[in-house]
Amino acid sequence: MVRRPREADAAGELALGLPLPPSAGKLRLAFTLPDEVVSAACPPPQLSTASQFAPASWRETLERLVAIEPDVRVFGALGWRALTGLDYLSPTSDLDLLWPTPPGEDATRLVAAILIVEAAAPMRLDGELVRPDGAAVNWRELASGADEVLVKRLDGVTLQSRRGFLEGRA
Repeated sequence: MVRRPREADAAGELALGLPLPPSAGKLRLAFTLPDEVVSAACPPPQLSTASQFAPASWRETLERLVAIEPDVRVFGALGWRALTGLDYLSPTSDLDLLWPTPPGEDATRLVAAILIVEAAAPMRLDGELVRPDGAAVNWRELASGADEVLVKRLDGVTLQSRRGFLEGRA
């Protein structure tokens, strides 16, 4: 998983992170690789694909989430389970999602739809709304109606007006 680089990371290297499954101590490893050794990159798995690795009690919720946005991506415990086949899920796992989000009112409607699904979900829903430019905001923060939101990018984190984020401003 690509992560935000730290000051100690060398220029020209790709900053990566890897969480170990609970059976291996659930440690989070941070490392870098020279750009030239990376032959391919891909986005996190689609929720529709990863859902086969989810507990049966989650399936109805997952179907409802995919119906909202077919290209919703999954990371966290379910994402790592789908990618590795290792058991990252526990009875207290949440569901971490990346929602592709165009600027504007569509993001507001998306947050409202997520809130409706979460109200009946057997797990906590977490994750980010990600604009085409890569800027991301936690969906709960947008749902709160706060005037300012924490906007995450690979090159840093900034506070921005909620309206500015929704309008697609940098």
